[in-house]
Amino acid sequence: MYKMRDNLAVSYKICKCMSNYQVKVQPLGKVFSVQQDETVLDAALRQNIGLTYGCRSGNCGSCEVTLLEGQVNYADDETPSGLADPDYNCLPCQAVAASDLVIEVELVEQAVEIQPHTMPCKVQSHEQLSHDVMRLMLKLPENQRLQFLAGQYLDFILPGGEHRAFSIANAPHDDELIELHIRHVDGGKFTDFVFDSMQDKSVLRIEAPLGTFTLREDSSRPILMIGGGTGFAPLKSMIEHAIYVGVSRPITLYWGVRAERDLYLPDLPQQWSQQHDNFSFTPVLSEPDAPWQGRSGFVHEAVMQDIANISDYDVYMTGPPVMVNAAAAAFEETGLSREQMFSDSFEYGAQNDK
Repeated sequence: MYKMRDNLAVSYKICKCMSNYQVKVQPLGKVFSVQQDETVLDAALRQNIGLTYGCRSGNCGSCEVTLLEGQVNYADDETPSGLADPDYNCLPCQAVAASDLVIEVELVEQAVEIQPHTMPCKVQSHEQLSHDVMRLMLKLPENQRLQFLAGQYLDFILPGGEHRAFSIANAPHDDELIELHIRHVDGGKFTDFVFDSMQDKSVLRIEAPLGTFTLREDSSRPILMIGGGTGFAPLKSMIEHAIYVGVSRPITLYWGVRAERDLYLPDLPQQWSQQHDNFSFTPVLSEPDAPWQGRSGFVHEAVMQDIANISDYDVYMTGPPVMVNAAAAAFEETGLSREQMFSDSFEYGAQNDK
């Protein structure tokens, strides 16, 4: 059991109570109900309560909230890997209420105003951008457009009901097609299909839009973006949206990959740099396999070497969980508030695509 701020205990034993519980969200005081065996996040989304979330699998930690009162439990009594502070916090995407709860978190209202829909789509085109990244362009049925916010993602719904999540790479105003950047996973069922047998005009089924990893346009702070691999995709959507709506705040992008060949759209951020004075771009290679004149090492370490006042920024991080978690921990030690960190961890690995 874990000590909480009000000296109550957090129990991870399965509760058999048949009653619904109430969840109060501070500081706004909003209240919603949670059904038996329903996660707190599912209940919030069902009632249009804007809790932040990302992977929904307990790994990214994006949805972590302060647990002020009450008890929650997790499947198999296991604390999710993405939970940074189990003594005082919980992950709503995995937590099931075992009592009435009081949680503390800033709500995201804009994202939940756009309800997700399940719909068919057609593969308009597919283009291999690098040795392991494919760009898909999807088209919805005639006279339909997807309403979404920059940074959100969609789920492919596979036969049998399995889901595969990918970030939307185009900006909301450019909505004739939906752009995705799909990285091949060795042994992955869905990505093998995308790379080996998928044809243009193939009909797929999606649920969209999803996620609360979106650009906070009401902030006045400069913007720092850190992407790993195809974590570039949602950042591309945000940057193109920011340019389109005339955001004048400085935007700094660091893109971390292993080798130069993994920069699958290297010219695009260079073009943004040339065309917009408030945008700057730094690629970082962790394992250069050829002579490289640019930055090398871990991308978050390059950021910390370059930017002394990270706490002055709004920081957006996307990519593998190990990258996002390392960056978040390092930045927090420098004084960056969690309220200024927004992240979306990608689940890389064949175990997620079997």
